[in-house]
Amino acid sequence: MTYLITQTLNGLFSGALLFLIASGLTLAFGVMRIVNIAHGSFYMLGVYVAYTVVRRTSSPLLATLVAVAVVGAIGFLVQRFLLRRFAAQPLPQMMMTMGLALFFRDAALMIWGGDPFTLATPAVLAGSMTAGDIVFPWYRLFVIAVAALVGVGLWILNEKTLIGARVRATVDDPEMAAATGINVSVLSGGLFAAGAALAAFGGVMGGPILGGYAGMDFDLLPLAFVVVIIGGMGSLKGAVIGALVVGMIDNFGKALVPELSYFTLFAPMVLVLALKPTGLYGRA
Repeated sequence: MTYLITQTLNGLFSGALLFLIASGLTLAFGVMRIVNIAHGSFYMLGVYVAYTVVRRTSSPLLATLVAVAVVGAIGFLVQRFLLRRFAAQPLPQMMMTMGLALFFRDAALMIWGGDPFTLATPAVLAGSMTAGDIVFPWYRLFVIAVAALVGVGLWILNEKTLIGARVRATVDDPEMAAATGINVSVLSGGLFAAGAALAAFGGVMGGPILGGYAGMDFDLLPLAFVVVIIGGMGSLKGAVIGALVVGMIDNFGKALVPELSYFTLFAPMVLVLALKPTGLYGRA
């Protein structure tokens, strides 16, 4: 029982990080209809920026704020000056983001070098929780709680605010939304920037556990795509369910049958695509 509970908590931690990455990816797709290959790069840049700020200031909070702001600004500029040129052209947009991902990876190598690193765990969250035979790091529990709060915040923003209503209208029918006075271009830029900022935030949260290195973007991107494919592109609820499913399957698969970890991860995605091509909560 102790082993089962510990592995479940590890799966929740993995799912929490995946949700932070995939939520921005799926919401941006819902409005822009773009498969963003560079999304993993925003996660990687968030880790690197936070690492630089921490080394200079020793402040994890300041590092988090700077990383989210800088990467969000980069995301906005990418959408505003590059991707907007290819509106409603999925293949050129995808190729553009592929080129950006390669550019960001090489830029990270040039600026920070290729040595791996880890972010320091905040002192207040050091140590582990002990409950009977169960020992689990406080920091991982903190990440799970933060991801839950982010999920609730995104739900409130999407369901209870005017901005959320405009986003839902744009997802349902971009042309009609534009005809009613919604500035779809500005909304798209803001959502893309928010998605980049969420990915950077996920990078900062995962930095003390997963660390950072040039090329980690392409290691994490397949997991994010599995999440949004299972949950359904453009669905926040799907991102939550998909992240939990993938986090649990990935963790238990690696723990129980490591030689089949890729099969146990991608088999559910294939099954979902075969039975419901739009994902569990996606719409055609």
